[in-house]
Amino acid sequence: MLTLTSPPPATRSAAALDLDMLTTAEHLAFLRGRRARTDAGPGQVSFLQTPAWARVKQGWLAESLGWRDERGLVVGAALVLYRRLPHLRRSFAYLPEGPVIDWSDPALAGRWLAPLLEWLRGAGAFAVRMGPPLAYRHWTAATLKAATGPGRRIGDVLPDLVDPLGAAVADRLRDAGWRRCAAEDGGDAQPRLVFEVPLAGRRREDLWAGLNQEWRRNVRKAAKSGVVCGATGPEDLPVFHELLGVTERRDGFRLGRSLAYFQRQYEALNAEEPDRMRLYTARHEGRVLAAHTMVRAADGSRIWYQTGASADLGREVRPSNGLQWRMLCDAHELGASVYDMRGIPDTLDPADRAHGLLRWKLGTGGRAVEMSGEWELPLDGALDGVVNRTLLRAMHGFLARR
Repeated sequence: MLTLTSPPPATRSAAALDLDMLTTAEHLAFLRGRRARTDAGPGQVSFLQTPAWARVKQGWLAESLGWRDERGLVVGAALVLYRRLPHLRRSFAYLPEGPVIDWSDPALAGRWLAPLLEWLRGAGAFAVRMGPPLAYRHWTAATLKAATGPGRRIGDVLPDLVDPLGAAVADRLRDAGWRRCAAEDGGDAQPRLVFEVPLAGRRREDLWAGLNQEWRRNVRKAAKSGVVCGATGPEDLPVFHELLGVTERRDGFRLGRSLAYFQRQYEALNAEEPDRMRLYTARHEGRVLAAHTMVRAADGSRIWYQTGASADLGREVRPSNGLQWRMLCDAHELGASVYDMRGIPDTLDPADRAHGLLRWKLGTGGRAVEMSGEWELPLDGALDGVVNRTLLRAMHGFLARR
């Protein structure tokens, strides 16, 4: 059933907010306190918008920006990454899963985005891409399971919920000249379709009941077989990365992330806030059979299962199911509202190789969510249309290779 809720009323001023640079301390203080603010507005606080993420992304320049109200208080923040194309003085600006602002403000373009665009032009950016951290459409696991069939895709299925704010923001961005990234642009750099398990207001018993019969059987099988699941430390990142290579070859994908990348991520996120990122392993008879990474939002509202890896051997003792159940329970204990299992394919065709990942995540009883996606806007009026399109194509090629 399609359900709509009313967007918030248009009551705020269109006057642009002040924008300036934030210190790391100011940026973190805003993100950490946002969950408790009653006037913060909707939207996620992604780990990709923390100051530490700038230290993970080698080859990009970065700065923290903040919107201030008339009292000088920080009411919005952004981590902006800049990538300079070879032999050019112009940069491409990217705000992954951000900025963190009040997206429900009807004066979004003039009050929030106008000062951002002015800043980016002054910084020498020829174009900007951002990813509003807003949900657009939701499908329950039951809905997608019932719709599974040859040639079917998630987009073919009537959603259980359409978020009017996601639709309203899309209209406001189009009216302001933004363009949603499409396949010819290299697609979204971050997943548009994700899978979430709601945690707020649920007991552990409710989470267990939400698993389908196969999942419950597999979690029990892991425990009965003596699989030991739990958080470990950075010393196990090499075995995680080795298993990731095994997983990539088995499942036919390629992340292209080095061991040094994950070591840098672990160090940077945990240096900014202890226990921000965890590595979990499932061990059986002394051997690591699966290893998954978990990341916590700066405000604690969301926890992500970021990257998973498993061995070809020992799959009969179901280490990944046991490991995910442990991570799900830990996320619940940490007080997160949502356990985010990140990207899923859009295929509902059981014959498609990629459908196995979706089927596995559906077993948790969560929901598939289509995010608002990433949007781009050319910035440099001094460049003619042909030159700007050429620069954007070059940047899209880089992002696609990444």
